[in-house]
Parts: sequence; structure tokens; C-alpha cells
Amino acid sequence: MVTAFIMVKANTGEADRLRDSIESIDGVQSAHIVAGDVDIIAKANVETPAAVKEIAATQIQGVEGVENTQTYIAMD
Repeated sequence: MVTAFIMVKANTGEADRLRDSIESIDGVQSAHIVAGDVDIIAKANVETPAAVKEIAATQIQGVEGVENTQTYIAMD
């Protein structure tokens, strides 16, 4: 199992809608609106690193209102 944390930068005023859209993606365990340099942190649990790429680079970045993402894969 691969656990990844995906930091999402959202367009102003879009965080609530984006959180709901991101949480509905298969493989995303949770998504939280946070204060700081990013607007949302999503946690994904999937079988392979390729599945992380699919979630972050294709599905989350494909949601309208997402400006940018950064993905961190847990090492433990």
C-alpha cells in the first residue's frame, strides 16, 4: 500500500467545493482545508506509485479551480 499526501493550491473562494470534489476521487481517503501555503491537503491510499500519479496529476489537477499540486509519498 502506498500512502501519499497531496498539497492543493486552490483558486480563491473554491476550497469548500474542491475539498468535496477531491474527497469523491477513488483512492482519496480524506481531504482537509488548511491554513498556510496550500489550501487543501488530501491523503491517498492506493496500491502503486502509478496510482498516486493518476490521482494527483490527472484527477486532482483536472478539477476546475485547482491551481497547483505537490505530492509527497510517505516512506513508512
